[in-house]
Amino acid sequence: MSIPTSQADCAIANGHPSGSDSRCWIVAMLCATSLLAFTPEAWGQCSAREVLQNQLKLGKIAPVHRTPKLIRSVRDVSTWRTIAVGTFPDPLALRSALDAAGCNIGGLASEVLARPAFTVSSSRTNVELVAVSAVELGFETDTVTLAAVYTRARQLGFELAPAEVGPQLRLQYLDQPMGEFLVVAMEPIRTWSHAPIVLNVANGGAGLILIGQDGRDDAEIPVTSRFVFARPNDRGPSWLDTATAHPPP
Repeated sequence: MSIPTSQADCAIANGHPSGSDSRCWIVAMLCATSLLAFTPEAWGQCSAREVLQNQLKLGKIAPVHRTPKLIRSVRDVSTWRTIAVGTFPDPLALRSALDAAGCNIGGLASEVLARPAFTVSSSRTNVELVAVSAVELGFETDTVTLAAVYTRARQLGFELAPAEVGPQLRLQYLDQPMGEFLVVAMEPIRTWSHAPIVLNVANGGAGLILIGQDGRDDAEIPVTSRFVFARPNDRGPSWLDTATAHPPP
């Protein structure tokens, strides 16, 4: 199920509902609550009705706000979630699974999934993911460029995730708290108009959604935004043990 990109602009403008987006957040919550009474069961696991019922059961109506802690190495961070990739024979089958689950797909994300550069793993593999904010990576300004976040994360031992992680995480993260927006740290994929796009796994209140957002190197991202990186398979000693741990300027 695709939605026009413009419908996601209110929620995704700053990567998360805050500041001037507070009214969008309130509207999203009201709309989602009304869907508890009117959304048909056939809308699937990603529908606001199903998600909100799960949140009420699990007590995850809103994302958990943690005190940021400076990360000095990937070893400082526990695995946030392990997901499987390579579970579908081709991108079309993966897209069909998203539609069957009732997961909304933004216009830009839909283009990404349809591009030749978007591929799926040829064999089933488990990927360990970590979720960290730019603040935890050591940035102190209000915003930071996407390239700076990637550079810092690589210095600390994090890896970019395969593009397949975006839609797979959307399918396998059905208890996502309302108001949480997770930027998938991935190599951008260009749309038909050649715009570089990265994926964002979100719950804006009207159901679970996969959205595309600006993937340019100089794209400004709010420093509180959270990114999903892949954890390296190699846990042994490496040069990272002696790498500088000073936060960027």
